[in-house]
Amino acid sequence: MKRLLPYLLLLLLPACATTPPGNVDNACSIFREKDGWYDDALAAQKAWGSPVPVMLAIMHQESRFVAQAKPPRTRILGIIPGFRPSNSYGYSQAIKSTWKAYERSTGHYGADRDDFGDSMDFIGWYNNESLHRSGIAKNDAYRLYLAYHEGHGGYNRGSYRDKGWLLRVATKVRDRAAQYTVQLNGCADSLPRGRGLFGWF
Repeated sequence: MKRLLPYLLLLLLPACATTPPGNVDNACSIFREKDGWYDDALAAQKAWGSPVPVMLAIMHQESRFVAQAKPPRTRILGIIPGFRPSNSYGYSQAIKSTWKAYERSTGHYGADRDDFGDSMDFIGWYNNESLHRSGIAKNDAYRLYLAYHEGHGGYNRGSYRDKGWLLRVATKVRDRAAQYTVQLNGCADSLPRGRGLFGWF
């Protein structure tokens, strides 16, 4: 049994590594708890110009930082599990076709939707697309989320206008991005690679 113990621990490590942060409402807590996440977030910000708090707020809304998140199944007769409404998956809740477009566009073939760094890079890329395809500023968390949810074609057609529930969600994303901004401005100096970084917006 003693000989097997190291191997059992190795098997358990991936499960531990994919658990969501303990406090998803505090950006400082998230980055202090999760090794490497801050580096990944800064890399995505550098690559695409999308502020870390904006990308983080979108991820919070989409998956609450659950690596293998999937949309809930529909219910038949209220009790029988049915199909999932889409194939969205992972931290970013990207659908397969959009993820494939991201891989083709960036050359990041083999990127995984249940990898935090890859998902942050995807959100940064998508926000960059929103600037070029829909004219949305990279710090406009409200409109970026609407485009993220509706797709650029839907956003450009104004498909969100009659969806009061979606407008309320976008407001929550905007407010959370502002909250994360305040938090990170207060703790960036104590985070790995955070020294000297300022002005998220």
